[in-house]
Amino acid sequence: MMNAERLQQEFPILFQQVNEEPLVYLDNAATTQKPKAVLTCLKEYYEQDNANVHRGVHTLAERATKNYEQARAKVQAFLNAAETAEVLFTRGTTTSLNWIAQSYGDLAVKAGDEIVISYMEHHSNVIPWQQLAQRKGATLKYIELTADGRLELESARQQITDKTKIVSVAHASNVLGVINPINTLADMAHQHGAVLVVDGAQAVPHMPVDVQALKADFYAFSGHKMCGPTGIGVLYGKRALLEQMSPVEFGGEMIDFVHLQDSTWKELPWKFEAGTPNIAGAIGLGAAIDFLTSIGLEKIHQHEAELVTYVLPKLQAIDGLTIYGPQDPLQHTGVIAFNFDGLHPHDVATALDMEGVAVRAGHHCAQPLLTYLNVAATARASFYLYNTKEDADRLVEALLATKEFFQHGTF
Repeated sequence: MMNAERLQQEFPILFQQVNEEPLVYLDNAATTQKPKAVLTCLKEYYEQDNANVHRGVHTLAERATKNYEQARAKVQAFLNAAETAEVLFTRGTTTSLNWIAQSYGDLAVKAGDEIVISYMEHHSNVIPWQQLAQRKGATLKYIELTADGRLELESARQQITDKTKIVSVAHASNVLGVINPINTLADMAHQHGAVLVVDGAQAVPHMPVDVQALKADFYAFSGHKMCGPTGIGVLYGKRALLEQMSPVEFGGEMIDFVHLQDSTWKELPWKFEAGTPNIAGAIGLGAAIDFLTSIGLEKIHQHEAELVTYVLPKLQAIDGLTIYGPQDPLQHTGVIAFNFDGLHPHDVATALDMEGVAVRAGHHCAQPLLTYLNVAATARASFYLYNTKEDADRLVEALLATKEFFQHGTF
């Protein structure tokens, strides 16, 4: 059993007052807080090892390079990638998906081909494919959703055809709280000769991920959503695919030799990593992986499931509150999107903030999904490893107080 109360002690930011109330941080789908281990790691790098990687032979450069590449090895083990050459450091999930669309997409997609995504995708997993389809004269198709917000697999079978070159889906939704059947989608894509791209931003921090077992061809995620620093992310790709692809950024670090009229590239993974990388971010991500691994991803997943099982029925019991996505707690991640009848989500989030409860409000970078759901915006609470049942109770109490205020004008 995971002790969330004890884990809270590792996150200094949680111990503060917001609007004279103890902070309850429930915006983890947007970004997570950082434990002391990560903060200390960043401090030590800048105070002791700050130097550029790969190019220097002095002691600081060698230490920085060693720690940077050790972080890559930690990512490889964390994802069960076949080798470190399949792990590329990027700025985040958005950059990773754009690299695939711009490099592999330009290589594989031609006029008349098809790209398949779903209605639940984050904008980062929509717009790059829109742009690719427009560049190439391809067709972008969408997998339908069930009434409770899960992928409609029969729709997926209909949309994925022999014309499909790329299927790209979220491993877990940042709005609906569903976990998608990646293995099944991988089989569908591969049967038609397509590759499967997975947006893992909402999955990697919360559950064990094995890219080989999932049969993913590409997998992308961000460090800041898993207790790591901002500005660092990962693109996993199978070596055979990465070898075919050209870099999308050019400059120092990624070159083998520069001639006057042309150049050659380094081997994987460095041929994609132009310029000075986010060294501190990568090392901090390695520290975050160590932290999460010490807890256990399966324990984190179970803890969040227990929280949702506890809080979802309490939220469902609030009159006038609509919850989006599966209504069964066992089919729900720690992300819960909701609306109060007659209240704008921004007003709800502001009222909750007055109670010290931090949630998100807006379209969550998922406007096609909200259009599909026929809503302009939602509020969203998202739980993580340091949240407790007491936090869940504070959310329910704050929502009831918000309802009372807007109905009768008193908190």
